[in-house]
Formats: sequence, structure tokens, C-alpha cells
Amino acid sequence: MAAISLREVVKRYGNGPKANQVIHGVDAEIGDGEFVVIVGPSGCGKSTLLRMVAGLEEITGGEIAIGGRVVNNIEPSERDIAMVFQNYALYPHMSVFDNMAYGLKIAKVPVAQIKARVDKAAKILELGALLTRKPRELSGGQRQRVAMGRAIVREPQVFLFDEPLSNLDAKLRAQTRIEIRKLHAELGVTSLFVTHDQVEAMTLAQRMIVMNAGRMEQFGAPEEVYARPATTFVAGFIGSPPMNLLSGRADGLRFVVGGQSLLLSQPAPRAGELILGLRPEHGGLASSGGPGWAMQVELVEMLGAERLVHARIGDAAFTLRVDSSLAPPQVGDTVTLHVTPEHLHWFDPQTQARIE
Repeated sequence: MAAISLREVVKRYGNGPKANQVIHGVDAEIGDGEFVVIVGPSGCGKSTLLRMVAGLEEITGGEIAIGGRVVNNIEPSERDIAMVFQNYALYPHMSVFDNMAYGLKIAKVPVAQIKARVDKAAKILELGALLTRKPRELSGGQRQRVAMGRAIVREPQVFLFDEPLSNLDAKLRAQTRIEIRKLHAELGVTSLFVTHDQVEAMTLAQRMIVMNAGRMEQFGAPEEVYARPATTFVAGFIGSPPMNLLSGRADGLRFVVGGQSLLLSQPAPRAGELILGLRPEHGGLASSGGPGWAMQVELVEMLGAERLVHARIGDAAFTLRVDSSLAPPQVGDTVTLHVTPEHLHWFDPQTQARIE
């Protein structure tokens, strides 16, 4: 096992004024045995960052170290990493056993040791009964477990996962997430996992890197990222539904949104233009005529144990999550939203950064 250090890592394609910079000085220290998820929307640079750690992409600037050894100019095969891809990349003509053993055979590992390693990995991943089958005889989830088994048998310092669950349906993704968490708990190998799915990131990560347009917006534990988003991007990306973000003007205990004045129970952090954030689950419907913010209901969605109330405050859209056991408001109703000050988040409209 080994720690991973990313120090001012930059990636550019091309040279001169027309160069396209896709990674902008990423700095992160990933501890020995830690499971870190890199999450962000399509095109944010998360897979490029992972491929630079793997050595499949050259870095333009900065430094990457694995286990204290700088690997900028070291070949992928010499970095002691194992990678699991989205598309499984199994040899169709080989059995499960041979797919898992292939890398060890190429490395001329003794036959007895190969069998012992494959059997151990098969036991961990519950593949023992499938070792003689070909990939075409397996389900998508089983193929992905074989791909993970092939990585495990190499006994690397670092596991790299590049969106490995994207080809699976929702039920299989949930099952495979559990298997990956159990796998990490058993092996304790330093792991980097890339996904665009914030649910995967929140459920798998010990810490997570949130990427946006090639920049690291926040690096922290899922609970920290969710409770104290560093920017409006993180606030709007992490959480389902995402945090409500209302642009307006603060003046003491008043916050004006699109002509509607909202009364605050505590003063805003400063006067002037601000962005106020509130998660959908952190508001409630106050009793008729009680204190709160008036909002006009536009749509109510039934989601089993909960309902989503889509409404408008001033000219801003707002989503509220309510328990389905409560009587829902009707479309067209004007209802009163009750909020508590500890659940309000404030952001600078210029920098988009959190204001404490």
C-alpha cells in the first residue's frame, strides 16, 4: 500500500497561446489505505487526472508521487498500480480463471502462486463457481467482479477505478458498491475511484474530490462536503435534489429575492448582493399565517416515502422535500416556508465561494 501525492498537477494539450489546459494545478494528499472518490460532471477532468496517476497520460506540470516515489517519468507497468475500467476489458476466448491469471502469467509468476492468488480473489468476490466460464456466460455484474479480481491478484500498491459501474443497471450498481466497500475494508489498498454519480461518491468515499472544469472545488469527507459546500458549484452538484440557491440582496434581517422580501431570524453575514442556499430537506411548511417565507406551489411530485414540492419564491425556483404522510399542498397554493438559521448557507456572487 502507498499514499498518493498530487502537487500542482497541470495538464495541457498543445503549446503556445492555443494550448488547451484541462487540469489546473490540482493539489491533494491521499493517505495510505484511503478510499478517495473523484466526482464531477462530464468533461470536468476527473478521468484525465486518474489516467495521469496511472501513467496513461503525461502530465504537463507539477508532480505525482506514489508511496513517496515521484512517478512523472515512470512507465505505467512500473508504478505498481492496477486499474479497473468501465468496459471490463475481458478476453472473450479465455475462462474467468485465465482472465484473472493472465497478468501474472505474463509476469512469469510461479503456477502455484498464480492459483493461490486467483483462488483467494475468487473467494473474496464470490466467483469460485464461475472460474471455468467464459465472459459471454456471465452477467454484467459478474464481469465487473472478474475485472476487479484481475486487479486484486496483482496485489498492487494502488487501485484505480475509472467509472467501473457505469454499464450496470441501478440494482447491480447498488450491489456492486457494497462489494467494493467490503473489498476495500478487507484489503485496505489505497484506492482512487472516478464517477460522475454523486450518489456513488457519497456512499463509497472516505474523502471525495469534487472537480469542476479541471479545478478541484473541494476535498473532504462526504459529510463535510454535503454540510459545508465550499462553492455554489459543490452546493448545486452534491445532493439530490440539489441545494436551492437564491440570488438576492441582503440588508440586516431582510433578504430580497426578485422583489419579494424574506425575513431572516439572524442577520446575513454582510449587506449587499449575496447567494442564499438551503437544502430541500432543511425547510418545512409552517402553519397557516405563521412566520416564514411565502412561496407559490407549481408542482408536487410523489416519490413514495416523500414528496417534492416545486415552488417559486419571488422569481426563483425552490424545491422542498416533505414527508409523504403529511397532507400535500395543492398546485397554485401560496404556502409558508419555515427555515432555521443554522441551515442557511451564504455565498459570494462574484467568487461563488462560501461565506462563513
